Amino acid sequence: MTGIVYKSTGSWYTVKTNLGAVYQCRIKGKFRLKGIKSTNPIAVGDVVDFELETHNDTTTGVINSIHERKNYIVRKSVNLSKQTHVIAANIDQVFLLITIDNPPTFTSFIDRFLVTAEAYSIKTILLFNKIDTYNDSTLDEVRYLAHIYRKIGYECIGISAETGKNVDKVKSLMVDKVSMFAGHSGVGKSTLVNAIEPDLDLKTKAISAQHSQGQHTTTFAEMFDLSFGAKIIDTPGIKGFGVVDMDREEVGDYFPEFFKLKQDCKFNNCLHKEEPKCAVKEALDNDEVSFSRYRSYLQILEGEDEHYRTDNWED
Repeated sequence: MTGIVYKSTGSWYTVKTNLGAVYQCRIKGKFRLKGIKSTNPIAVGDVVDFELETHNDTTTGVINSIHERKNYIVRKSVNLSKQTHVIAANIDQVFLLITIDNPPTFTSFIDRFLVTAEAYSIKTILLFNKIDTYNDSTLDEVRYLAHIYRKIGYECIGISAETGKNVDKVKSLMVDKVSMFAGHSGVGKSTLVNAIEPDLDLKTKAISAQHSQGQHTTTFAEMFDLSFGAKIIDTPGIKGFGVVDMDREEVGDYFPEFFKLKQDCKFNNCLHKEEPKCAVKEALDNDEVSFSRYRSYLQILEGEDEHYRTDNWED
């Protein structure tokens, strides 16, 4: 039988088949010996094959294989520093909620998030929330930022989770997809999710409460089916994606507008800093590349992540 993992509690996995049947499954011991360098070989969102077993009138499943993932998100394991913990797999898109103030979302945060999403091969859609509360000058700032990111190729939508503006647009993008929501604490993620699917709020709050009782334990995600044919992965306790470890030469490849220009640089390993005949720096001089994006690139390149702590991220 084949199904999708909806919930993981470390030793048991809730698996749902495409016919809607739900089974509690475990994994064979040898699963852990396949060179998977993570504390959990199977994550929420994984497609798995399993066989049913019945003991004392109780039917459970044994997972014997995992389908190839199209992507996954990891974080460093709490206890084993050299290992990682896979948060979720096979995500179609993540919605990043952005607010200009209350709280402010800085471009350095947005760019760091986008780089990580690019590295994980996860599509990101930018949602500029609370636009019903902004004055004209703040709305101009929203338009300017949306212009920068649309030019690169990111979809940007101005929304109000409070009034419902463009919530239907977000819902239409979620149909037949697995989505996650992320952003700083206070940007309105819970309000938006509640506007999208009111009944979901009770379920996720129960999970959050359960999780808060065991601080510093492994974080467990859970997938939910929504009433309009969409799926959402909720990850209580996760403080954001966490920046992927990448070589300095790779960083520019995760800035799509830099990657397009890379072939025109004189050196194929150009870091877009002091090198002569750099296409990215030329584009910067000609206002074809955003200065804020280039500044974010330099900050990531130099490993200045301690200035952008992610303690107040919320997925």
